[in-house]
Amino acid sequence: MKRSCPALLVSAPASGQGKTSVTAALARAHARQGRRVRVFKTGPDFLDPMILERASGVPVYQLDAWMGGENDVRRRLYEAAGEADLILVEGVMGLFDGSPSSADLAVRFGLPVLAVIDGSAMAQTFGALAHGLATYRDDLRVRGVLANRIGSDYHASLLRESLRDGIDWYGALPRDEAMSLPERHLGLVAAAELPDLDVCLDALADALLARSALPLPPPVTFEAPADEAITVRLDGRRIAIARDAAFAFVYPANLDVLRRAGAEPVFFSPLAGDPLPPCDAVWLPGGYPELHLDILAARPDLRDALREHVDAGLPLLAECGGLLYALDRLTDREGRGAAMAGLLPGHAAMQPRMAALGMQAVDLPEGTLRGHSFHYARAEVDGEPLARAFNPNGGPTAEAVYRRGRMTASFVHFYFPSNPDAAMRLFLP
Repeated sequence: MKRSCPALLVSAPASGQGKTSVTAALARAHARQGRRVRVFKTGPDFLDPMILERASGVPVYQLDAWMGGENDVRRRLYEAAGEADLILVEGVMGLFDGSPSSADLAVRFGLPVLAVIDGSAMAQTFGALAHGLATYRDDLRVRGVLANRIGSDYHASLLRESLRDGIDWYGALPRDEAMSLPERHLGLVAAAELPDLDVCLDALADALLARSALPLPPPVTFEAPADEAITVRLDGRRIAIARDAAFAFVYPANLDVLRRAGAEPVFFSPLAGDPLPPCDAVWLPGGYPELHLDILAARPDLRDALREHVDAGLPLLAECGGLLYALDRLTDREGRGAAMAGLLPGHAAMQPRMAALGMQAVDLPEGTLRGHSFHYARAEVDGEPLARAFNPNGGPTAEAVYRRGRMTASFVHFYFPSNPDAAMRLFLP
């Protein structure tokens, strides 16, 4: 069985060209015209999808052929094609960067590419750069180009006239601080932290509509995925999941796997003072606990409840920011420290530079899980790790995974669809 839907992969020559702004502008503009838009993000990123979800009004899933497997990518595109008028996929880094790259994804699934190029400091060279992207690989179709951060309509005309035949002009966005999406670390600030985000997104859409006819790309045909059953069941089990600004990084696909396994996710906010809900297992996802030290330190009730949970031999998964909260103490970049939950002996401190970045795979007693690591913290944990992850691309990041009873703690953000049965076993006693 097959399904077809207009689709476009938004990429660029490098990071920092404005892919997220352009993808968000396209999503908001098409949605305002009454089209059903589904947006995806290439790679493991959490922050860009939060912005794109606000732009499109629909949850944004990650597409990564290594982390989730090719069938996982096929499933998401196939399902989206059955309900959308347009599919947008934001690429990662530059078009040909990484392995697999955004270009690899585009070729494998027949996605035409829209190249976003920052034209702020160039004129006719814009056309040469677009031509290079379009001709670098014979099996890749670069359908069009969009100029970002232009200085004027005359500047845009120079860029447009520089294009060779066969590359469509998709319009331009002006250089305007009012339409800039602020950044933290290597990604955008979380959507919940931007009170004027919708104003910014509407401004981006207005600017795009003023300079583009907003054509739909050609339909792409997607094949049905292979069926993948979850044999490890969590029927009737309540999973308490921390969710707020300190614990914000949850893959929507992970929640889908929990629900498919029969679990009932129950959300609570440590920052809002919510108690730990009655549950069979706890999940402390990644986020920014270092930005909320005082509030988290002032929750002895939650610390006691979590300790009782772990001491009773019940499952708890702590990922990245969740690991930081699970330690005895956490220190922010300014040197301010605070007591955390004390579930795992040790302490961590935020660093001025990135401490780890890369895809990760780890062999656990429950099975092999894949995911990724990205953090600015260094942790000292008192105890031997249960296992150590490895980077499939040969990178230096190799995160430790710690185990205390049925608590599993690591800097790795696990992607449950990489091995649903193994992931579900983490939530069993």
